[in-house]
Amino acid sequence: MGSPLAVGVVGVGSLGFHHARILRAMPEVRLAGIWDVRADRLSEVAGTLETHAAGSLEALLSQVAACVVAVPTEAHEAVAIEAISRGTHVLIEKPIAPSLEAADRILHAAERNGVLVQIGHVERFNGALRACEPYLEEPLFVESHRLAPFGPRGTDVAVVLDLMIHDLDLVLSLMRHPVISVAAVGVPVLTPSPDIANARLEFEGGGVANLTASRVSLERMRKIRFFQKSGYMSLDLAAGTGEYLRLREGVTLAPEAPMTPSGLQEIVERIPFRGDGREPLQAELESFVGAVRGEGPVAVSGRAGRAALAVALEIVERIEERHVAHRDPS
Repeated sequence: MGSPLAVGVVGVGSLGFHHARILRAMPEVRLAGIWDVRADRLSEVAGTLETHAAGSLEALLSQVAACVVAVPTEAHEAVAIEAISRGTHVLIEKPIAPSLEAADRILHAAERNGVLVQIGHVERFNGALRACEPYLEEPLFVESHRLAPFGPRGTDVAVVLDLMIHDLDLVLSLMRHPVISVAAVGVPVLTPSPDIANARLEFEGGGVANLTASRVSLERMRKIRFFQKSGYMSLDLAAGTGEYLRLREGVTLAPEAPMTPSGLQEIVERIPFRGDGREPLQAELESFVGAVRGEGPVAVSGRAGRAALAVALEIVERIEERHVAHRDPS
């Protein structure tokens, strides 16, 4: 495998801490150090993980071949372009940037400097999703619920960019058709931007997705369901489990025949799913390191991250339009 890849982490808040924790334990990686604008947090995490606390962003980037960008969204562009300009490959936490213009500047810089950009849409690495992939065809309807209690992390952006964007990325990667219509509603509850939102997407070819995200719920939920011609799939992304229900092979339904609960069990096959137990964030980082080493393509490209951001921003725009219309009925 050669010498370990020198990797750094920029931004060691809640998520950045876990990036550093996992990278530190990967045998093919040397965690060269971490950096954060908050000196007290930087010192705390460096002590906990027994790793180097860089004196500046530039000092850290001078020591690494790749880095994770886990700073607040508004700082993604500045940090990513600084790294890219030095030839450093980057894994940028989602969303890729706060605007499409910023995302384009990041992608253009990466193309000019010949570096890899991966976006941290970690649900792509969820064990339940990977387990169900052999049965996934082209979904005609997708329904997702991503609910979380309120917390300060991520409130610098609307819930659409904080939470719903995970499911947007999954839906866009699975539907394989352009979005042709977006309708959305959202409500600010505890912050100035929407804290709960629902979006309905229509795709070329007839597919529909209905997505709900909330950061003001009393319970946590990360569930997604796929309906396709061959059956129905339900995944609990938090638990890493799911099941697929489909008509048993050779069964023909007679319209006039009465249906009972026991009869349903006789004609429907239930196929359970369970992930392999690997931490999705670890699988994501292993994928990124492998891509940097030339062992495979980037799993979630910068272009894919931009596509998810584009739809997320359109949802935010639809929510804002709805609020304006309600304030001014004329």
